[in-house]
Amino acid sequence: MTTRLHLRDRLLPDTVVGRTALVLVAALLLSAMTALVLFAVQREEALKAIGGRNAAERVGGLVTIAEQTEPDLRHHTLHNLDTPRFRVGWGTAPIVTENESFGLAAYVRDALEKGLEGREILISTRPGPIGGGGENASGLGPHNRHMGPPHVIGPALRISVRLTDASWLNVLAPFEPGDSLWRPRFVLPLLLALVLVTGAALLAVRKATQPFARFAAAAERLGVDVAAPPMAESGPREVRRAAQAFNVMQGRISRFVQDRTQMLAAISHDLKTPITRLRLRAEFVEDDEQRTKMLADLAEMEVMIASTLAFARDDATSEPRLRLDLVAMVQGMVEDMEDMGVDCAYSGPQTLVIEARPAALKRAIANLLDNAVKYGGGARLELSPLADEIHLVVDDDGPGIPEDDFERVFAPFVRLEASRSRDTGGSGLGLAVARAAIRAQGGDITLANRPEGGLRVTVSLPKG
Repeated sequence: MTTRLHLRDRLLPDTVVGRTALVLVAALLLSAMTALVLFAVQREEALKAIGGRNAAERVGGLVTIAEQTEPDLRHHTLHNLDTPRFRVGWGTAPIVTENESFGLAAYVRDALEKGLEGREILISTRPGPIGGGGENASGLGPHNRHMGPPHVIGPALRISVRLTDASWLNVLAPFEPGDSLWRPRFVLPLLLALVLVTGAALLAVRKATQPFARFAAAAERLGVDVAAPPMAESGPREVRRAAQAFNVMQGRISRFVQDRTQMLAAISHDLKTPITRLRLRAEFVEDDEQRTKMLADLAEMEVMIASTLAFARDDATSEPRLRLDLVAMVQGMVEDMEDMGVDCAYSGPQTLVIEARPAALKRAIANLLDNAVKYGGGARLELSPLADEIHLVVDDDGPGIPEDDFERVFAPFVRLEASRSRDTGGSGLGLAVARAAIRAQGGDITLANRPEGGLRVTVSLPKG
């Protein structure tokens, strides 16, 4: 079942516009083919009916002529009325062996009986041999050079009328097939109409699905910037209601973030006063070792509070986007590391201009470099521009991280004791801040353990 669904998804277009257009075009083609088949069938029936009516009128006239003509002159008279498209004969036997009472035969019989009351009329549309009871018994024998061989010559009305002297007037009226439907003057207008209707349908579908693209763009903006402008509430009623619901949701999220930030700012402000009092009291502790530990703990608390407040404010989303040279930024940071005696290297292009928030992006890359140096002993950066995005890879030679913890390390205040110690410092917010900043740029961060050892951090950024 799953394989069948995957195959269907691969065969179908990947967009709503494509799939809707496919359904519309398929429906148009099916409707056109159905209408064409019905038209062909009705046309054939109409042609047969017209031919049958004409045949009935001519047969009625021929019966009158035959009965008013002397038997010795009938062959000659009827011979003069015989044509390749309306063959006439006179003889002692009918050419109809299976009389029909339905369809076109019944229609022609009704028409004949109105003018030939009391006469025996045999009609058939089925192919069969001409006559019975002798070579010329039907009057349609080979002596008549206009009639060809005495065999079937295609679909035709076979009519036999018993005259007043018990002889038979036999008529063979081939059906007129009419002109082919597949001639240019019929096919070209049909194709042109299909093309025009399909084009109009595609334009209508494209216009009808434009709100989906607007919703997708609005959702992407909301994921990057919670303070993004609201969607325009325009279009059909359903689209307006969806836009209104989206704007309400965005407003609630924005208020939630603001309330959270204000709450954390208030907590941070309220904690500063007791921390300051504790610092003053710690200065009066006579034991130097205890005093040093207490001051270190208070300093760590202040760092954690400041980091938490900065993370909660999420300054990355409020900073304006500017065009910058990413290579120059990364090389400058690598050179600063090298000046401090840290093993750090860069490889990649010499210049790469992107649009981003400079301070937030620099803070994110700095956090990744700090982690690589602290827990891996060094960092190697590689910048690779791809088709739609840019990859910045940071490798280190540390012990790596268990795959089960790849997502957990991005949570605030998480520190993996297997690879980190209290001596390294930090509040456990480095990766959380980095990912928040990168996602605010429209990118993401992924982790992987290198086969040769060490952790690989891949930062993906949009080119725009």
